[in-house]
Amino acid sequence: MAELNREHRKVIERPLNRAVYQQALAEGVHPLLARILAGRLDSGVVSVSALINPGLQQLANPELLADIQPAVKRLQQALQEQQQIGILTDYDVDGITSHVVIYRTLTEYLGVAPARISSLIGHRMQDGYGVSDSLVNRILSNSPRPQLIITADCGSSDEARIARLKAAGIDVLVTDHHALPKEGPPPSAFAVINPTRDDCAYPDKTLAGCAVAWLLMSALRNACVTSGWVPATTPKLSALLPFVALGTVADCVSLGASAINRALVRVGLELMNASTAPCWEAFRQLMGSNHQAFTATTLGFQLGPRINARSRMADPYAALHFLLAEQIEAASYQLQLLDSDNQDRRLVEKEMVHSAMAAAEQQVAAGLQSLVAYVEDGHSGVQGIVASRLVEQHGRPTVVLTPAADEGQLSASARSVPGIHIRDALQRVDDYHPGLLVRFGGHQGAAGLTLWKDKLVIFQQAFERAICVQLGDRRLSPCIYTDGELGAGLLSLDTLNLIQTLEPFGREFDAPLFAGVFRVDSLRVVGADPVHLLLQLSVDGDGQMHKGIWFRALPHAGAELPFQAGDLIRIAYQLEENIFRDRRSLQLNISQAAVVVT
Repeated sequence: MAELNREHRKVIERPLNRAVYQQALAEGVHPLLARILAGRLDSGVVSVSALINPGLQQLANPELLADIQPAVKRLQQALQEQQQIGILTDYDVDGITSHVVIYRTLTEYLGVAPARISSLIGHRMQDGYGVSDSLVNRILSNSPRPQLIITADCGSSDEARIARLKAAGIDVLVTDHHALPKEGPPPSAFAVINPTRDDCAYPDKTLAGCAVAWLLMSALRNACVTSGWVPATTPKLSALLPFVALGTVADCVSLGASAINRALVRVGLELMNASTAPCWEAFRQLMGSNHQAFTATTLGFQLGPRINARSRMADPYAALHFLLAEQIEAASYQLQLLDSDNQDRRLVEKEMVHSAMAAAEQQVAAGLQSLVAYVEDGHSGVQGIVASRLVEQHGRPTVVLTPAADEGQLSASARSVPGIHIRDALQRVDDYHPGLLVRFGGHQGAAGLTLWKDKLVIFQQAFERAICVQLGDRRLSPCIYTDGELGAGLLSLDTLNLIQTLEPFGREFDAPLFAGVFRVDSLRVVGADPVHLLLQLSVDGDGQMHKGIWFRALPHAGAELPFQAGDLIRIAYQLEENIFRDRRSLQLNISQAAVVVT
């Protein structure tokens, strides 16, 4: 048989938390759903039902956020004095949606003239992440220069640049969700709203940057109503929750035990599906018959990547203009740019994955528990995607590096695995070798960094050491966690409809993955890049045929098939809906398959 393009991943059935399982049953949850929940949640969940049916009543008061009151007062001052306000956000989906939330709140709800707002989004290749020196240089040379800057999804690790802005007479309100440096919040900021602060009483530390921005804007709207600046009839900001849902899903924050994140996404998706806003309509038209409804999967794997692609490959403003478009024609035009960039991104990604994979395989063979891949001719815009591909294949925390804009430096994106806090690992590297990292920031699952090129070997050794400290006696290997086997009678659209009541799925609340043995009745290679397999499968004694699709099943076009018609195979798969000519049918989306040896 041909060697598959993935390192064979061990299939492990999720252990069930019996306490959660019994609690779910006691709350009237269907046994299959109770089993799925018990494989994902820890004991101590106050209400399983609240996670299944999240609502805005789960949101805590924004007043619990540290620095929220001085931030709101400073914003009110800016409104009253008609000051120039800058919105400085990251260039990814979380940053762009944060930008939309802040901009629309100020202009549509609070009456700020668009001319008094400066959009400040860094260019990934020219500026790098966050409040960079080059971005500060442009701000200081702008006319009119902003008197107040609101950051979103960045700023927590940018004290030096914030100090430059403060020295120039510009107040900076930091809103962010990334882990703070060990020195604490940047002291030069006028206020720092970040739920990860040690002194922050907000009960959820897992919010995305767009959610933090939305909470600040909600508090500002409430204060403006109380003070009489705007009428009491001024709507609340729930209409902006579709953007919060998009940013939350795309940034891969926790959708597990966080009832707040789940509520923001669930309500945001409901509003998005009911909305005729140009951006959502343009996306429906682009997808055509392939689009039935917005789901977390739609945001995470279809819309989110298109927005990120533009930011990764070119100027990020097309993504902002797409989401802010007031006419369907403008939204469609911008979306076409995003879609074209996404096609380019895929080609660049394919080449970079090939290069990075070669380095990763050598490190795995050497027994390393972390991966560090430097792609000399790589594109910085797809570092994170490539790192995710390596994590998926090898099950190890990964750093992918490419040359930075500044001479002698490398920029990098890091992605982690469950149980490893990637930002803490980088902090430990910095503790081992002060000055080795030019800058770094991030959270548990993902991080960004810049380091000196001539220190790459030292970094790789220090990073491996930092990961091993967190691992202790554990050793990492690629694996797939499943929810066990489904009885043949449960292979149906009814079961899929039941499972979908647990939406949204995402990080720390993965969509259910099942295991089972099937007979291959037929198979053929499909796709413009012919590496995917379309299968007809059956279960002995079932009497029914089940359609299966296995994406990227072959290592390359023309490769030998991994099995033949008539073989018994053990697969890991998700249930999904296939719609063809308006007819719904069940399809098994296969993650891994292997011949059953008898």
